[in-house]
Amino acid sequence: MYKRQNGRNGLGSVFHLADLAGVKLDKSMAEAGKLSNFQTFTPPSHTHTCTHEEPPVKNVPPAFPEYPWPAFLKRMIGRGDTPAQRDILLLGAITVLGATLNKSIRISYGRKFYYPCLQTFIVAPPASGKGALAWTRRLAEPIHEAMMADYRQRHKAYREEKSRWDSLGKKKSDTPEPEMPPLKMFLIAGNNSGTGVLENLIEADGIGLICETEADTVSTAIGTEHGHWSDTLRKCHDHERLAFNRRTNREYRECPASYLSVLLSGTPAQVRPLIPSAENGLFSRQLFYRMPPIDEWADQFEQGDEDMDSLFSDWGRQWKKLVDYLHERVNVIQFHLSDTQKERFNSCFARIFGHAGLSYGYPMRSSVARIAINICRIASVVAFLRSVESLFIPQAILDSQFSILNCPGLSPAPEIPEENVRDGIVPSLELRIDDDDFKAVLSLVEPLYRHSAGILSLLPSDEVPRSRTPTPQEALFAALPLSFNRQQALEEAERNNIPTATLDTCLKRMQERGTLEKNGRGEYSFGGRVTHK
Repeated sequence: MYKRQNGRNGLGSVFHLADLAGVKLDKSMAEAGKLSNFQTFTPPSHTHTCTHEEPPVKNVPPAFPEYPWPAFLKRMIGRGDTPAQRDILLLGAITVLGATLNKSIRISYGRKFYYPCLQTFIVAPPASGKGALAWTRRLAEPIHEAMMADYRQRHKAYREEKSRWDSLGKKKSDTPEPEMPPLKMFLIAGNNSGTGVLENLIEADGIGLICETEADTVSTAIGTEHGHWSDTLRKCHDHERLAFNRRTNREYRECPASYLSVLLSGTPAQVRPLIPSAENGLFSRQLFYRMPPIDEWADQFEQGDEDMDSLFSDWGRQWKKLVDYLHERVNVIQFHLSDTQKERFNSCFARIFGHAGLSYGYPMRSSVARIAINICRIASVVAFLRSVESLFIPQAILDSQFSILNCPGLSPAPEIPEENVRDGIVPSLELRIDDDDFKAVLSLVEPLYRHSAGILSLLPSDEVPRSRTPTPQEALFAALPLSFNRQQALEEAERNNIPTATLDTCLKRMQERGTLEKNGRGEYSFGGRVTHK
């Protein structure tokens, strides 16, 4: 990236150099990039190498607020060296753990059940620390290995049975031919064909996780079968039916619902091959996080000799014991929000939705609508982890006196008879999240929105359905945070050459329309209507 000597990006220089190179840039992209600057963010400094305070770097989406997440999750987050690394470990761990829970937990949202299956995309420059994301894959490997070991055992039995059947000679007609067992796996390779992914998912009852640290592994595969791949990913986000026909033997295969989770990381240049347009539906379904570049050398020797791969593998084996325990005793856990939490949820997303429509139009409104679904998914995983914290004490699950009903936040479903509850036969549970955890999950909404807005600017300008350059007024309000004061508005108005009188008129009209709410003397926040059906 070209920078002035003062360290700031020279946008004019970028356009000038692009023209010299024969590259035509759409200036609307520049505006879109500028609009993503809602809040300044200072990249993490390495205190062992930096003795002075670095100035804030603009146009970098903010990190997540710090919070004491459930202990099992906190252990993983704590292995990150920077705020951004800790954020991607949070998203990566929730994505992988949610994938392993799949059909076990459901959330009723928009008259449909959703499950904790996320599609997360970490975007970062090379050598920026995104490699830590690979550690979270280890959490799922014990489950994958167990499924593969079971398959190998069943396949061995099949070969023996098939050998006996082959030896029957003419008597074969009297005995049905043994059927080859389906290849069930949990971790699905990203360098797969669209048909191959479908087969893997259907064989595993719709369950699976694609986890790749280089997004081009997937985008290369998509290149040959983009429509097939893209269709599968979109359907899996909404748990739709999957099906295909084998042309060779005219065999029809299907599964009634899909529970695929996806965890990818890649450079900004790898975004466009995977998501060529904001309109194809994949953009809005991805949960994005854009890491800032690392601009200082970090001492790698002071990190100690702790092997992260082994550590996360140990945690994965611990997690598998809990998942096995859950699957043996519980069919489904229904996640609920309280009425107060629902009101807070709706208020939060109404503000974000209004801001998105004003600043970016349809693409970001679609993204906000699906961020809401993904926030519900994240909340369900966090609530479950908080509830079962006591189970991560060694040997807790092996205790014959233990009951999952002793976990706070979990309770028998209303339809379970009392005598079954007394006998410990409770196949259906209800799960609730405490207010502190819920507020922490909601605090992720605005950062995730801003990260998605930053990714939108990476897409081709001719694909983004914005027919004109934003007006100075639109640029002003898009650049402001969701809650701001009059001084912030005046400063942004000056940068956009908007007179104070014009600003005051805009503020007044937006209040009248309900787009803005005035909370106090000179304090404003974006608002939005909540429609109750």
